[in-house]
Amino acid sequence: MRRKPDKANAAASSYAEAVEMQMALRSRLVTSFPGNPVRTVAGADVAFMGKDLAVAGVVLLSWPPLELVDIAIAVRRVDFPYIPGLLSFREIPVLLEAFRRLSRLPDVVFCDGQGRAHPRRFGLACHLGVILGVPTIGCAKSVLVGEYDIPGQTRGSHTALIHKGEEVGNVLRTRDRVEPMYISAGHMMDLGTAVEMALAAGRGFRVPEPTRRAHTLVAETKSLLRKSSP
Repeated sequence: MRRKPDKANAAASSYAEAVEMQMALRSRLVTSFPGNPVRTVAGADVAFMGKDLAVAGVVLLSWPPLELVDIAIAVRRVDFPYIPGLLSFREIPVLLEAFRRLSRLPDVVFCDGQGRAHPRRFGLACHLGVILGVPTIGCAKSVLVGEYDIPGQTRGSHTALIHKGEEVGNVLRTRDRVEPMYISAGHMMDLGTAVEMALAAGRGFRVPEPTRRAHTLVAETKSLLRKSSP
């Protein structure tokens, strides 16, 4: 039976309200993977056209073959401004709209963003996972917080991402001699499982296949929107 997303309101009207909501939702964060069978995964990505038109793409794939099962797209205007550490309040509403259009929710979601590698340990992957009620993994291309040693140049090499004395993520080389990815656990996820799945989701590219395909879907959608606009 298809699971329903949490009805929690992802909207906020001010910085103070967003931080308060973020901290309240963080109290619901589960920091371990339940170990349920994973048969499908999703990649989720958001991009903007101009300052306030958000385009979300979600790609549902089988696991582990990573064959296409379903896609969903959503486009909507957003009111919340860009504020570092509060990116989820710009992206969550359009992401939820896209997830509602999927034939079913995935068993794990790969997010193009941070999980617990975040100043308040509650990045986009955590926020989305708590609202959807599914395990999530943060797969970021850059660092938001933390320090690390550079990992080896071969695929699978990794080092700890440390912030304020806490391991908040992992710096993972997903392909030989390319820039690493910054992997962190989201909701219902532990770091070890997140790293293992991110590496298993590689298909010869730097970015894990679920988020790579979601990014491609968003880019194609933006191109079509530009061509169709008067």
